[in-house]
Amino acid sequence: MKRICIVAGARPNFVKVAPLIRAISKNQSATCQLVYAGCEDDPTLEPSLFDDLQMPRPDAFLGVSSTSLNEITSHVMARFDAYLDRQPADVVIVVDDLASTMAAAIVSKKRGLQLAHLVAGTRSFDMHMPKEVNRLVIDALSDYLFTAGIRSNSVATREQAEGSGTYMVGNILMDTLRFNHQRLVKPVLTPVLPSEHWTDEDLLQPSGYLVLTLNRKALLADEQKLKQLLIAMLDSAGSTPIIAPLRASASQAIASFMPPSPTLFITAPLSYLQFGWLTAHARGIITDSGNVAEEATFNGVPCITLNSYTEHQETITVGSNVLVGEDPQCLSEEMKKMVAGQWKKCALPDRWDGRTAERIVQILTT
Repeated sequence: MKRICIVAGARPNFVKVAPLIRAISKNQSATCQLVYAGCEDDPTLEPSLFDDLQMPRPDAFLGVSSTSLNEITSHVMARFDAYLDRQPADVVIVVDDLASTMAAAIVSKKRGLQLAHLVAGTRSFDMHMPKEVNRLVIDALSDYLFTAGIRSNSVATREQAEGSGTYMVGNILMDTLRFNHQRLVKPVLTPVLPSEHWTDEDLLQPSGYLVLTLNRKALLADEQKLKQLLIAMLDSAGSTPIIAPLRASASQAIASFMPPSPTLFITAPLSYLQFGWLTAHARGIITDSGNVAEEATFNGVPCITLNSYTEHQETITVGSNVLVGEDPQCLSEEMKKMVAGQWKKCALPDRWDGRTAERIVQILTT
């Protein structure tokens, strides 16, 4: 019986590991333990998250809550090492590119365990980004490099260490989207800032609104740049409402310099199933999140990413995503196309078929 330990470092990781846990539970030759690097009362984990994803709560919480990347790394290393003393594993699966992900990877290899990296081979090629350092370290240590697309697969194959193997298993986020497609819930919006003339019934007309998400700390900290982008959005959207489910840090940043707008509706964060409904029925999405851009491609919804690069190139070459960087003029031009319904044709990239978790478990257990 192969003992598999999955380490999640932040909320988005749970969306990707939920299908893995289901696939392992159906396999007679493996068992699974789920470890979360954060705390049980982490405010980013909404009460409905695990029910929404149809998955169990973590078996263990490491309780790391620091904002310092180096502190996160050291604390996760110490606590995960102690956890493995109590709960031995044969294989450790780590997800994405967080400091906690790298920490768990280092501990696993120091213990001589097999290490699998889920969503391997993603690169920005910018060594000023802490996450880029994490990616390089994790991929170099991993025995199994599970990639989502052709570009990531070629990067991982080129860089892989001796004895490691690269497998293009597909995009595991699609497993979750397909599993939950019929379970999405129309949201109830909770306004954070005053908004005129709108009710949920007015706002939530299919293809009648745009969605905005903002999470990147560097962008939220640049008041002048953020203000320019928001003005460009509102001007280009015209009378089309923009619904923005934002965490407190983002809504507070906007409220500090933007007067209330009749077409910008900032709402409290939504549950996974509610947010999925909102983005699936939108006319278009403006985001700084790679995961949201991937979901947009799955749903065939036009998407603008406020960044100059993406680790998921297939969302651009095949899917519905367009990069505009932080250029207000470029954003304005693309938004006008989005609102007018003049978007490029898009399709689903290879292996976005909802069977990624099955492929991973088969590789790990044979």
